[in-house]
Amino acid sequence: MTEPAHLRESLPLDTTAQLLTRITTELGTQLSHVALNGSRRRMPPTDRPALVAVAHGSRDPRALQTVTTLLDRVRELRPGLDVRLGHVELNEPLLPDTLAALKGDERGVSRAVLVPLLLSRGHHVKHDLPQAAAAVPGGDMRVAAPLGPHPLLVEALCSRLAEAGWRPEDGTSRSAGVVLAAAGSRDPDSVSDVRRTAELLSERLGGVPVVPAYASAVSPTVPAAIRALSARGRHRIAVASYFASPGLFATRSAAATPWIAAAPLGAHPALARLLLRRYDEAFSTPYAAQRRELAPA
Repeated sequence: MTEPAHLRESLPLDTTAQLLTRITTELGTQLSHVALNGSRRRMPPTDRPALVAVAHGSRDPRALQTVTTLLDRVRELRPGLDVRLGHVELNEPLLPDTLAALKGDERGVSRAVLVPLLLSRGHHVKHDLPQAAAAVPGGDMRVAAPLGPHPLLVEALCSRLAEAGWRPEDGTSRSAGVVLAAAGSRDPDSVSDVRRTAELLSERLGGVPVVPAYASAVSPTVPAAIRALSARGRHRIAVASYFASPGLFATRSAAATPWIAAAPLGAHPALARLLLRRYDEAFSTPYAAQRRELAPA
């Protein structure tokens, strides 16, 4: 049997046993939602708070399309969960409008977990999202950690690199290297998070050098990182796109590559699973401990 395309996309570089195990698990999950007559089961509504995915927003129309597809994957994985979208800027719905539209429970209290579709800590995670949550009168709001760093992001990065032409043997080549292209932030925690992701990606790729680089705010730039790898004798340089959605930064970063450039993470199935994991973590974390974790450094 040929596995569905969305499963092939989510399972690069695994052993055959791992592949078969995960295919069986995911198909079992999907079949549990199907009745004997072939129709999709009606799932009872959950009493958990809504999941509000918070995207940055972009003038690139592909960004909104990508986030919409990603949230459809999340709904498939967690039927009955109220999943909504809010943007920090540039796109509708804006986050305050999404939160204002939430329905209250039997006590009239609006409950939600805000999950940032952002890959590292920074101003939006530390300031903008907590402020938006606090502005909901009488609301019960929590803010989840950003998506990265996390092994599921590395899984998605490896998948996108494989789609672009990276092969397992490239990990053992003395001429290969990778630039991890990220948006960039002056927040030292954000820089630290991207650096950690680069380390995890290097380990997953068999030890090939992975250099973090940035499209704005901090150095090195993507072209500078490429030059640095070339100076070390690494001439087969791939750019791993550490962006949640297509946009200007991702396009510019890809244009700088001397070899192959991976697509942004987009609606990769690993991101849908990670989104739910961050939601569950925030829901189960005591409120006071969560505030300490997200407090500005």
